[in-house]
Amino acid sequence: MIDLPGTHSKRMYFANSSYEDSRYVIFGAPFDSTCTFRKGTRYGPSGIREASHNFESFMLEYELDLLDIDICDYGDLDVTHLSPSEMVERINGFSKRLVADGKFPLLLGGEHSVSPGCAVAFDDVTVLGIDAHADFYDDFDDDRNNHACAMRRIADKFGKDRVMWIGIRQMGRAEYEAAPKVINSFKIFENGIDWTISEIEKMVGNGRLYISLDIDGIDPAYAPGTGTPVPFGLRPIDVKRIIDHFASRLVGFDIVEVSPPLDNGVTAVLAANILMEVIAAVHLRASEEKKG
Repeated sequence: MIDLPGTHSKRMYFANSSYEDSRYVIFGAPFDSTCTFRKGTRYGPSGIREASHNFESFMLEYELDLLDIDICDYGDLDVTHLSPSEMVERINGFSKRLVADGKFPLLLGGEHSVSPGCAVAFDDVTVLGIDAHADFYDDFDDDRNNHACAMRRIADKFGKDRVMWIGIRQMGRAEYEAAPKVINSFKIFENGIDWTISEIEKMVGNGRLYISLDIDGIDPAYAPGTGTPVPFGLRPIDVKRIIDHFASRLVGFDIVEVSPPLDNGVTAVLAANILMEVIAAVHLRASEEKKG
């Protein structure tokens, strides 16, 4: 049993099962203490949950109903007023329980500093970051758990050869010199999403994959409600293609940096729909593997 009680405002409308019965467990981390430009991502989990009520539960492309899948919305971990290091520790403790119980964690941020707590709960995974920024500083503002250091903390566990970025449009010089495999958005525009998927394949192989999606990896035309938007980003359909392709190898997912106060709700709507896509794609691939 889990001993970290979640708090709820409104649940994801399609999440109607208990923790014990569910494979997929959604949980929020409303934390934005290290945001470097515009705050508001602590409202991300509640905004994404609210936006989920915009959608039908039936996923047309997959011909399945999310209400027929055992999904638990555990609520939010109480991290808002913790220090960055305490926040990471609490998320990590909860995530380790999820992994030990055979659950598929779906983390709603919050800023990107929440992601390492979940990602490093796994052993032997490749981590794909979809982001406008590398978030690969060793420390930022004298804090190693700043949201600008998220992917560096993940690489500390898995090694640089197990971490990859796509969609990058901005990097500091120190990040550029330290970061390993980066596919910037301009290369994606030039070569196409099929080429991008083949490049990801080279790193992932037949192994397991964790995806950390910073919503600013998507172009601000589609996702303006984020703290540090950067033009020339990916399209939502590009992200969907990647999720679909790697669904059978996906073991965990987080979506971060959604800041509802900064737009009219469209970014939270996109985030909620992407979360639905992840669950549907992973569940369908798992069902196909059982049949065949």
